[in-house]
Amino acid sequence: MSDLPPHDDRASDDAFDDIVDAETDRDPDLAVIEAGSRTLRARSGPPQADAVPARPADPEVDRALRAVEQELAGRWGETKLEPSVARIAALMDVLGEPQKAYPSIHITGTNGKTSTARMVESLLGAFELRTGRYTSPHVQSITERISLDGAPIPAERFVETYEDVKAYVEMVDAAQEYRLSFFEVLTAMAYAAFADAPVDVAVVEVGMGGSWDATNVIDGSVAVVTPISLDHTDRLGNTPAEIAGEKSGIIKQGATVILAQQPVDAAQVMLKKAVEVDATVAREGMEFGVVSREVAVGGQLLTLRGLGGEYEEVFLPLYGAHQAHNAAVALAAVEAFFGIGAEHARPLDVDTVRKAFASVTSPGRLEVVRRSPTVVLDAAHNPAGALVTAAGIQEAFDFSRLIGVVGASDDKDVRGLLEAFEPVFAEIVVTQNSSHRAMDADALAAVAVEVFGDERVVVEPRLDDALEAAITLAEEEAEYAGAGVLVTGSIITVGEARLLLGRG
Repeated sequence: MSDLPPHDDRASDDAFDDIVDAETDRDPDLAVIEAGSRTLRARSGPPQADAVPARPADPEVDRALRAVEQELAGRWGETKLEPSVARIAALMDVLGEPQKAYPSIHITGTNGKTSTARMVESLLGAFELRTGRYTSPHVQSITERISLDGAPIPAERFVETYEDVKAYVEMVDAAQEYRLSFFEVLTAMAYAAFADAPVDVAVVEVGMGGSWDATNVIDGSVAVVTPISLDHTDRLGNTPAEIAGEKSGIIKQGATVILAQQPVDAAQVMLKKAVEVDATVAREGMEFGVVSREVAVGGQLLTLRGLGGEYEEVFLPLYGAHQAHNAAVALAAVEAFFGIGAEHARPLDVDTVRKAFASVTSPGRLEVVRRSPTVVLDAAHNPAGALVTAAGIQEAFDFSRLIGVVGASDDKDVRGLLEAFEPVFAEIVVTQNSSHRAMDADALAAVAVEVFGDERVVVEPRLDDALEAAITLAEEEAEYAGAGVLVTGSIITVGEARLLLGRG
């Protein structure tokens, strides 16, 4: 058996506490962002081909989408929860149980859920299955959360889906102690859209936890558990084992469990749950894993061991060891979905697997959005994520000097995040995004000065000015021809930077 490298403790891809959906937490007109966008776009070049429109081009569609967003904003946001699936189950009942119209792959864990879901989706699509993917939070547009065939649902269809379920939502609201939340309504919309498409398989990412998460009205034939670490401890528990107990709720009777590398106590909880429901378990490092990886131009070249054999020369256009492990988990999940395992060990078509992984994208995760100088975006929002991002950028980029642009939320371990980045940032530009939960730039600067020293800290409260300042610093350092910029600290900061830099 090949030696498998350890899993990086990547911070949550989803960062529930780092984003309250755009509809409730951001300036709806993004006036601050739009004010400086023309200058930045002129310097950065035209929008890229893979850009996700932040707003629909059609004014009528845009108005309709804004109206839906406003109605959703009147509901509980994603950071306010009443742990129960009673409301979503009632809604599914009156909608005719759309979530039972297709098989599902259900993904929980603390770290890497969204990237893993996108890889699973790409693999299934490469094998000519029609897919629906439900993930959260979004980077720029709410429509990103519901994807069909690898693309965000069109705004028109998003609005139509909301109108289709609205009367039923109001019916359930009237019968329940609490109205359905923002996340519960979106979940119902996703399940209804998937049934209407129809899709061959749904790839569903848990919002938070597992047992009482709104997504947990599906019976996933494959349950995926990405790495578990301490997060949302006020809601899920204070130890990996306690958190695993909650997340194990997605493991259903007779399912196959794809278990990424875990803390020992978390793994024990998951294995116990699997025994209780007669589920089959495949463990990273045992039944599948990363055999080897090497840095390549634009990503990394992998050899993966799946449930059915080895897959060599797999190019993944994403950076960092954590993404290689996400790829191994995604591959095993798709193999399990196709019935490949101990009793039927045969590999998938390797050329199809290579094609699928080569097409994977994961916006806002060590994403290059500009060259000369190179600007990279990463949504790291806590110390664990910052450490992995710092390691990934050092491995993948040969920067002679790195300028950081950091805008964080005020309820995060900002000092820990800055300390993780201190060894790799030559200078840091502190800023703030448009969220009402954004940490004030001056307050962030005070912490940054303690970590970096006064001479390495620049303060620019507006994000567009911060990006300009960082790019100018990189361009003006003539003796550092290979200077780059990393924008990080919050998924909201990253989303708004993407818009400013022409990726939305």
